[in-house]
Amino acid sequence: MADTKDIIKCPACDKEMVKIYMPEAGVNVDVCLNGCGGIYFDNRELEKFDEKQENADVLLEQIKDKNFTPVNGAELRICPACGMPMAKMGAANGEVEIDVCHTCGGKFLDNGELQKIRKYKNDYTKIDNIIDGIIESEYSDRYQSNKPSSRRIFFEKLVNKFI
Repeated sequence: MADTKDIIKCPACDKEMVKIYMPEAGVNVDVCLNGCGGIYFDNRELEKFDEKQENADVLLEQIKDKNFTPVNGAELRICPACGMPMAKMGAANGEVEIDVCHTCGGKFLDNGELQKIRKYKNDYTKIDNIIDGIIESEYSDRYQSNKPSSRRIFFEKLVNKFI
C-alpha cells in the first residue's frame, strides 16, 4: 500500500497523528505527537528506518525528550489505514511487540519501540563472535580477517536467519 495521504488516527490512543516527512526516504511517517508517541509506518516504510545506519534523525528529533501518554500495548489495535485488526509480532529478540496489519502491510510501534529495534538490529558483536568462532575452528588454515570469504558470508546469512 502506498503512503497514506490523509490524516489518520492513532490506533493506540485515537488522537490525530502528525505526518513527518522523511526526506532521504521520500515518505511521510505518521507520529502520535499529541498523545502516546506511537509511530505508524505504511507498508515497507519501517524497513527504511529500523537499522541504526539508516537515517531517522528527523523522526527521532520530533519525539526526543517528550512526555507521552502511556497506553496498554497488549490491546488489540485497528489499522488506521485500512480498518482491519492488527496482529502482534515479536521483534528485537522479544523486547518489542510490533502491531502488524496483514491486509495492507502497515506497522505500528508504541513509543520507544523504534529505538529498541534500531539498537538490537545493530548489536552485531554477538553474531560476529559466533561466525568468527565457526570459521576459525573449522577453516583456520584459510581464514583471513581482512576480506570476508564466501564461507563467512554464508555463515552470516545462516546465523542472521536464526537469531
